[in-house]
Amino acid sequence: MTAAAATLPAASALTGCGGSDDGGGSAATGDLSLVYLGDATQQKSFNALFDEFNKAHPEIRIKARGIAAKDWATFANTVSTQIAGGKVPDVVQVATEGQRLFASKGLLEPLDSYIEKDKKTVDAYFADVDPKLRRWTQKYGSTGDGRTYYIPGGYNTVVMYLNTEVFAKAGVDLPSGEWTWDDFRRAGVRIKERTGAFLLPVGYGFPFVDILPWLLTNGTSTLNSAWDKGTFASAEAVEAAGFVKSLVDDGLSPKPGGTFDAGAQLAKDKLAALGGGRWPTLDVRRLDMVDKVRIVSWPVKAGQGTPVGWDGWPILKASKKKQAAWTFLKWLMSKDASRFYASIGGTTVPARNSVAQSASFTDDAPKGTPELAEAIGYATPIPSPNQGAQMQAAVTQGWQAAITGTKPVREALEAANSKLGGLL
Repeated sequence: MTAAAATLPAASALTGCGGSDDGGGSAATGDLSLVYLGDATQQKSFNALFDEFNKAHPEIRIKARGIAAKDWATFANTVSTQIAGGKVPDVVQVATEGQRLFASKGLLEPLDSYIEKDKKTVDAYFADVDPKLRRWTQKYGSTGDGRTYYIPGGYNTVVMYLNTEVFAKAGVDLPSGEWTWDDFRRAGVRIKERTGAFLLPVGYGFPFVDILPWLLTNGTSTLNSAWDKGTFASAEAVEAAGFVKSLVDDGLSPKPGGTFDAGAQLAKDKLAALGGGRWPTLDVRRLDMVDKVRIVSWPVKAGQGTPVGWDGWPILKASKKKQAAWTFLKWLMSKDASRFYASIGGTTVPARNSVAQSASFTDDAPKGTPELAEAIGYATPIPSPNQGAQMQAAVTQGWQAAITGTKPVREALEAANSKLGGLL
């Protein structure tokens, strides 16, 4: 769900279509076309959210299309093809990975005049949101022209979901605070010896969870903070990949790339931990394991770290329903919308701090759920340059070669980093 967005080959053809910066041009009534990424479960939650909006604003009817793409790259390609063919939605859900790309193509309506006219509403929203989320949206979701193109929505950080019964059977204490890679490894060895369970299923195909937490807890990432230079072959990255490879080599993780069902194995007490953002909570509920699971921060080497990605909600420049679209964006900022989405099983952390700390978010969820919101304090935005899809492919291939032993770790990451340099 956080794979990098692909290029939009034909989208730039719409740059001059419609749009203005005066906050006008259409009535706040009628049908509103909206496109979002979601599988069947997520579509159920989103559709309930849209129905709730329709109850609050019966004069506007949302016609939403959920695209069950396997990642944001596929989603972006699908949407761009539809836009190039003239099927232009009014609003598109855009994750961090695609925000700069969409803005750079001139597809989006600047929101500044709308924000100014509803300043009280917008200020109240951002007063309840971590200020970094607003800064990051401005920095990474714009073209550097000083305009605002997105209202940031829910976000995800990465934590670990621990099976408390596996830890108890192995006689291993749960971490009470920050814990280290060495603590994590020692726990895994003991769990394997005493219960036969795996510690963690490591992988390479989902960098947001499989790769970035290890890099960031060792003080590095795939790119520098400006997203214009690869850092994937740094000594810290090599050390991180070597550590993950050791988990595979020592049998503490199943072989990556197979068909290991983490949820099913967690339920059978054959797995001690899995990584993720808010979304694993839905599986934990489905498996009736809420009371058996504890959420903790990712183990560290150099210091705390986690990637963060967030939803951005823009209005398409070619939309003929801009006022209706803005009415929807305003409603998304409300406490009512945030509480409703959190309570029905939304897969993100509410942007509003007051909701993220409320029962709407923490009820029927594992102990330690507040860590998801607290982690934004030490989070780093997932690197998302315009070349995101190609960059992700290089990172994934390099990490795969490193942790499976196809190439020596350093050689694998240096080859991947060289590809990043060419792309950037």
